[in-house]
Amino acid sequence: MIRPLLPLAALVLAACAQTPPPAPDRPAMIRICDDTGCSDRPRNSATFDATRDDNPAQTRRMAALADLAGKDPRAAYDLGLRYFRGDSVPQNSYQALQWMRSAGERGHPQAQMALGRFYLTGLEEMGPDPQEAEKWLSMAAGRGDKEAARLLAEASAAKKKNQDDYQLWVTRQREAGYGFWYSGYPYYWDWGPQGWHYRY
Repeated sequence: MIRPLLPLAALVLAACAQTPPPAPDRPAMIRICDDTGCSDRPRNSATFDATRDDNPAQTRRMAALADLAGKDPRAAYDLGLRYFRGDSVPQNSYQALQWMRSAGERGHPQAQMALGRFYLTGLEEMGPDPQEAEKWLSMAAGRGDKEAARLLAEASAAKKKNQDDYQLWVTRQREAGYGFWYSGYPYYWDWGPQGWHYRY
């Protein structure tokens, strides 16, 4: 029973013996550089494939919502909120702001209010801009939004504060406000068997 395995074992050992060690002129690590910087990686590692889609169904849903967002400001607002939260898409504050602005510029009051908050406290890597916050909060307050009117007064006062006091205020507002972003702003659209449908 052991004899038939001996020739197989000999072949495996012979194959291993023929594999040359890494040549001194071929290092085990190589330097890879892209638009995010450079890093040393093992020569035998695979490179990230940006075209690979790990969740094609989710990608189709989000593409359908983006298509709808081009036509309907409520869908643009939803998409902006999803990018802010990282809900069904990678969290991306730049995309959140772009889609929210698209909705706000087309007159969506909830998006105008959200933009006012974004600009009042800053958004991720973007610093606060009380003047831009005033612009968006004025639009929302002009439609009768009491919270926007309260924040508008804060934005006006923020323009008069010195930088250190304003940064302290911003830090407190961000801590208090982030929970609200996840519970206080509802979506307008839901995904169903027939695609996206409006809730209300």
